[in-house]
Amino acid sequence: MSFCSYSGEFTRNMFTAVENQFITKYLPQANGDAVRVYLYGLYLCQCEADFDAESVAKLLKLPVSRLTEIFGFWEDCDLVHVLSREPLFVQYLPVNAAVGKPKPIRPEKYGEFNREFYKQLQKAGKDFKPYEIQKILEFLENNPMEQQAFLLVSDYCVKKDGEKLTASHILNKAAKLCKEHKYTYEQVEQELADFRFQEREMAHLFQLLGIYRKPQDGDYEYLSKWTGAGMELKAVYACAESLKKGTLSTLDSLAGELLEKGIRAERDAREYLARREELTSAVFAVARKLGVKVQNPRPYADEYLEKWLERGYEPESLTLLASVGLKLGYGFAEMDSLLDELYAEGIVESGGVKEYCAARDGQLKLLQQIQSVCGVVKKTQSALDMIAAWRNWKFSDRMIMEAAKRSANASAPIPYMNKLLSEWKRLEISSPEQIPERAAPERNDYRKEAAIAADSRTERERHYAELRRAALEKAEKAVALAERDEEYRTSSAALRRGEIELAKAEIFSPENLPAIRESVAAAKRAQAAALKRMNLTEQDLQPVFSCKRCSDTGFLPDGRMCDCFRG
Repeated sequence: MSFCSYSGEFTRNMFTAVENQFITKYLPQANGDAVRVYLYGLYLCQCEADFDAESVAKLLKLPVSRLTEIFGFWEDCDLVHVLSREPLFVQYLPVNAAVGKPKPIRPEKYGEFNREFYKQLQKAGKDFKPYEIQKILEFLENNPMEQQAFLLVSDYCVKKDGEKLTASHILNKAAKLCKEHKYTYEQVEQELADFRFQEREMAHLFQLLGIYRKPQDGDYEYLSKWTGAGMELKAVYACAESLKKGTLSTLDSLAGELLEKGIRAERDAREYLARREELTSAVFAVARKLGVKVQNPRPYADEYLEKWLERGYEPESLTLLASVGLKLGYGFAEMDSLLDELYAEGIVESGGVKEYCAARDGQLKLLQQIQSVCGVVKKTQSALDMIAAWRNWKFSDRMIMEAAKRSANASAPIPYMNKLLSEWKRLEISSPEQIPERAAPERNDYRKEAAIAADSRTERERHYAELRRAALEKAEKAVALAERDEEYRTSSAALRRGEIELAKAEIFSPENLPAIRESVAAAKRAQAAALKRMNLTEQDLQPVFSCKRCSDTGFLPDGRMCDCFRG
């Protein structure tokens, strides 16, 4: 005996811990006397007082023989080990202990169950192996689910799976119900009724989404998630109809989007989805006209299209404006600024937008003519606004082009044109024939020597840039044509890989050089054959410059200026 112990008062205030597995697995199978005996014995394990079997039986008002029988029952459950029956001495085991003799399964306990279960198997044309039947009986021994409740589960699986029925599916379904604390016939019956209803719902969703497989247990978690968040089932159907084709994951993303916005009813969902579809279509239409690639339309719809449409702009008007924006190199942000300006000016209705776009197109055409004369003129909205101002001054395109010709050598053609036209406006000159020499501003006054020299350099650079651009564009078109051919792309890729492998082999594995060289040669032959079929040559893929000496740069290799510009 230990040299110290608890006092009686201390012992009375202590607690007796009962493992949860005892409550969930064993308590539902035991009667009241068995539970009383187990708990009192568990209490005595930590009590200092000496108790024998007769004392305990007297306290519990049970015969000693009944007490021994009950501990025999708990021994069959692997919860105790009866070390001696006369006198009775019992050792308690952990609920999840792996010691003790295996728990026997009494055949008479499952006689009626086995008969009903085999009838179900006959309906499905199945014959489970003895070890599969053993697993099912062990499940019933170790879980508090009623036998009739388990038969409901197996009957459901038989009707659902037919010839594909497996013992593991039945056990998995029953185990899931046990985790949800559904053990009785009534609880399981209600759960399966709800599940069958969900099957119809899920089958309809699969049909709307174009999914051609049977729903699995994990699929129903999505449905529970949506309806559990308060979304009406018909609102979920509306989301699936909007997607037309997809997966439960994509449907979950869309349903989550509606839930974030507080949309749960069918009517609200359909209104939101119709608006969403309108915004998405408008985003892609505008993006196509702008030449902008859009993968996810939602950010563009939220930031731009929703605001534009709320202001009253029609989708057709937006695509017209986007066509103009393409010519100016606009993206969504620049187009948003343009629409802010138009909205401030009251240009919203489709007629006004058409007039604006027609005017801009006319200004762009005139700007192109100015560029052909003056060269270095950027295509900007400010340049177009300048042209619009000149037309508001009642100048004809002929007069504007006359100003362009006189500004051709200016370092800043547009400002110089504006100076000329403003002077002609002051003098009320409306045709080129009316222009006196004195009406033109002195160019020397407008441009200093440094500016004239800069203009000369600019003109030279523009000349060579135009030549190089033409040569490069021609080569790029040939390359683009070749790249559209599958055989050319494949052989080119093989050639690039081969050249890399050749470089590595020269250093690390010279023995592989002959084979690699042969593969490179084969790729070159395939590439040449593909080009020949397209009436192209290797030279067509490289830029052909008009001047072989300077390659249209204006400078020779030794740094001197090439005389091809003067020639």
